[in-house]
Order: sequence, then structure tokens, then C-alpha cells
Amino acid sequence: MVLFSNCKINLGLHVVAKRTDGYHELSTCFYPLPFNDVIEIIKADSFNFQSSGITVYSTLENNLIVKAYNLLLHDYPQIKNVHIHLLKNIPIGAGLGGGSANATYTISLLNQIFNLQLTTTQLLNYAAQLGSDCAFFVYNQPYMASGRGEILTPFNFELKGKYILLILPNVHVSTKQAFSHITPKQPLKAITQILQQPITTWKTELVNDFEYSVFQQFPELETIKENLYQHQAVYAAMSGSGSTVFGIFETENAALSAASNFSNYNFKVLPL
Repeated sequence: MVLFSNCKINLGLHVVAKRTDGYHELSTCFYPLPFNDVIEIIKADSFNFQSSGITVYSTLENNLIVKAYNLLLHDYPQIKNVHIHLLKNIPIGAGLGGGSANATYTISLLNQIFNLQLTTTQLLNYAAQLGSDCAFFVYNQPYMASGRGEILTPFNFELKGKYILLILPNVHVSTKQAFSHITPKQPLKAITQILQQPITTWKTELVNDFEYSVFQQFPELETIKENLYQHQAVYAAMSGSGSTVFGIFETENAALSAASNFSNYNFKVLPL
């Protein structure tokens, strides 16, 4: 059985406080994108994991797909013998949540194959144990996220009819390092309020707090954002802690025209 494991972008991202457990309190909007990895799981004589496409450098012990499998195996030993194959298309460490999505989709796929009859609450609980933004992919609709990213609130919002251009630089931004340069603060205006305004107002108000420190380390990313605006993006930003930078366009032709100016990078034009 096969599932297509999609990714997301962050629309606005505020680091609002440092927690006593060492994590940070966040506020962001997760928005799903139709850009996918492919996960295939079949019953087998023994457990095996393989990947193709973009190279996955993590060890089996640290791989989120394998962690998801082991987490479920503890409670459901009947899933023991499976072969898992990942076709990796979404860049790793790009601020798109591809690995988190892989983990959640693995749980969903095992649930279907073995008829485990997991409830949505159970799926959310397993996903939350694997990573702060994993639970979002259970819903896979626009949601506001708070806490470490695991507290999700439905948000009636869409960008249907618009197009996004993802610029995917060959840059790996360390999330730990990105957080180390952040000074938590309360935003002047809530992300939900800004997103309900005309998109033309977002440029000056919808902020990703990571951009200031990450752009200092990687000026190339700031240049990409500036160039997206120069080529008719109505909004541009970095997703998560980077390194993907995206532009939102009113039409597909505008997005494709802008993409022609980024031929030195990997990029994707997608409908929203």
C-alpha cells in the first residue's frame, strides 16, 4: 500500500517565550502543500527499510519513519514484519516538515494495512510523541499551532486560486542554531488577524522571527526573498527555520515567470 506524504509551510512564525523544559513557545499557521514524498509499506517475512531519491543520512535509530514503526510496534506486535520504502522528494532540513509528515503517514499506513482501527485521538497521540509538528499531518488542513507546535487550533483560512513558488537552496540550517539566536517576544498583532487581512498587507506585518538570525548567517536566503518580491510575489518569506524561501503569486503564469529567474536553484511551482 502506498501513501503520498505531503509537506507544509509556515505562514508567520513567532517565538513568544522560553519554556522551563528547554523548548520554546511558538505561534504559527501550518498550511499544507501538494509536494510529496512517497511511502510504500507491504507485509514481508522480516522488517526492512529502504529509501531512494534524496539521500537520507540518518541512522535507522534516528529515522522518523523507523521511530514511528517502533512506537506502534510496542503496542501492536502484529505489524512486526513489513518492508518500508521511502521515495524522498522533499528536501531534508528545509523547514517544510517532510520528515514529520513521513512519520505521521507511516502510522496512518500501518493503521490501514493491519486494520488497527486507531481513532483520531490515538493517531494524534502517537504523532505528538514523534515530533512537535507531526500531529498537524493527521489533520492536514490549515491550523494554528502553539506550544511547541503540537497544540493545534482549526483555522478557517485558504489561499485557493493562488500559486506558490518554493525555492529550495542547497543550504542546511541548524534548527538548534537558529533558536540560539532568537530573543522570544510577544508579537504586536496575532497571526490570525494578519492572515484575515488582504494579502497585500502581509509583506510588512506577517513575520517569521527566524529570518533575522538565519539571514545573517545565510545572506543568500534574504537575497532570494528580495528577488521574489522583485518578480511579482504578493508575499514572500522563509518557511520554519529555513532554508526554503517561498513566494505567493496571484496566477500560475506569474509564478512560472518568476521561477525562470531562479534557474540556479531547485524549485517547485504548486497550486494552493
